[in-house]
Amino acid sequence: MAVSLQKGQKISLSKEAGGTLTKVKLGLGWDVAQSAAPEKKGGFLGKLFGGGSGGGDSIDLDASCIMFDSNKQAVDAIWFSQLQSKDGSILHTGDNRTGDGDGDDEVINVDLSKVPANVVSLVFTVNSFTGQTFETVENAFCRIVNADNNSEVARYNLSSQGTHTAMIMAKVYRHNDEWKMHAIGETATGRTFHDLMPAISPHA
Repeated sequence: MAVSLQKGQKISLSKEAGGTLTKVKLGLGWDVAQSAAPEKKGGFLGKLFGGGSGGGDSIDLDASCIMFDSNKQAVDAIWFSQLQSKDGSILHTGDNRTGDGDGDDEVINVDLSKVPANVVSLVFTVNSFTGQTFETVENAFCRIVNADNNSEVARYNLSSQGTHTAMIMAKVYRHNDEWKMHAIGETATGRTFHDLMPAISPHA
C-alpha cells in the first residue's frame, strides 16, 4: 500500500518499498479544471487541454528534474529540451498527450544506482510553458513507482489551484546512504525550470 504524503513530509523510499530501490519512476499528473473547460469530461489527462494542439486555450505543462550537489549547485537538468541526463541515470519519457495507462501525464525514470556520487538531491518541478496559471489545473499529483515491479511506493496529492504558473513538487535525496523523498508542494512562477531556480535552490 503506497504511503500518501502530506506537504513537508519525508519518507525513506527503501522502507516504504520493503527493500532497496534501484530504479524508480516519478510520475506527474494533472487534470484540466472543469471551470476552465466545461465542455471537457472529467479525468482527461493530457498535455494539451482545451482546443487541442494549436488552440488558443491549450495549456502546456512540463515536468523537469534538476540534479544538485552538496553545495546546492545545479549539476544537470532533465526537461523537454534535454530528455536524458548527461550521465545517463535519468530519462524523461517526453510528452504523454493521451493520458492513457496509469494516468501519469509525464514520467521521469531514475536509476538511483547510476546517479553520480556527487549528486545528493533531485528536485522535480512542473511549470506552465504557455503561461496559464494553475487556476485551470486541478488534481495535480506526483508519485514514486518501483520500476522493477511497477508498484506505487508513495503519492503526493497537491492542492494546486491558484494564480501561480509553476510548482516545486518534490525532492528525492540521499541521507545516510539511503534515498528519501520530501514532499515540497511550493508554488512558483516561471515558464521553464530556469525561471524557477531562485525558488528551487533553497530546497536542493
